[in-house]
Amino acid sequence: MTAQGHRRGLDPEGYIEREGSLARVPYAFEAVVTAARERVLDAFGARLDGAYLYGSIPRGTARVGRSDLDLLLSLREEPTDADRADARALEAALDEEFAAIDGVGILLFSRTRLLSDLETHDLGWFVACLCTPLLGEDLAERLPRYRPDPLLARETNGDLALLLPRWRERIATAADTEKARRPLVRSMSRHLVRTGFTLVMPRWNGWTSDLGEMAEAFGAYYPRRAAELRGAAVRGHEPTGDAAVLRSYTEDLGPWLAEEYARVHGIKAPRP
Repeated sequence: MTAQGHRRGLDPEGYIEREGSLARVPYAFEAVVTAARERVLDAFGARLDGAYLYGSIPRGTARVGRSDLDLLLSLREEPTDADRADARALEAALDEEFAAIDGVGILLFSRTRLLSDLETHDLGWFVACLCTPLLGEDLAERLPRYRPDPLLARETNGDLALLLPRWRERIATAADTEKARRPLVRSMSRHLVRTGFTLVMPRWNGWTSDLGEMAEAFGAYYPRRAAELRGAAVRGHEPTGDAAVLRSYTEDLGPWLAEEYARVHGIKAPRP
């Protein structure tokens, strides 16, 4: 199957367009975004190189009381334990104060790592295409433009086989309750859908962050697994706490997807 015509998410030259903008932030989330900007500066001060929003809020698709606030911080040096503690404290404070969001996640990386050759087609692409500048220099200006090609597919999601043992450990150590399993179902569902999509992304020849569209794109090339990924896309938004779902992810869908990914695109370059 060959993609036809211009795909969404690409500019007229075939490069992936940056998907978010501060102008798209829904009104209901403006207060928490403003607070995040101010408190990131207060918490990190001179250690901060830049800050970005990503996810549904800058895409304009966030749902009040259901969506989380996602931030990526670029630091002048490698993150320390103190930096991580400050980030966790900031996450908890914002989540408690603002009812519009359901959780906060803050990623920490050094400026050097984000601009490194090793991360050009992973974290670099993430910053350039999926992150919206909030504070400081926009590192996208120092990064290349990106096409939805096999190199990008390999370097973004070609490490699922390495993640599966960690997933099994997280499941085994989680409390045996639906409430404890629900966040695991949500995060693993999203990861599997995105991996399934980037598996076919070069053939589909486009970009989307919509889980439903990702699952449909995947299903066009792998119809026998289409229903599984569609179900995962639904659970990525409305997670259940079903232990059987997690078992299916780590013992069936995940291993198959990791093997197929390695066959089609190869394995992601090792990180230190």
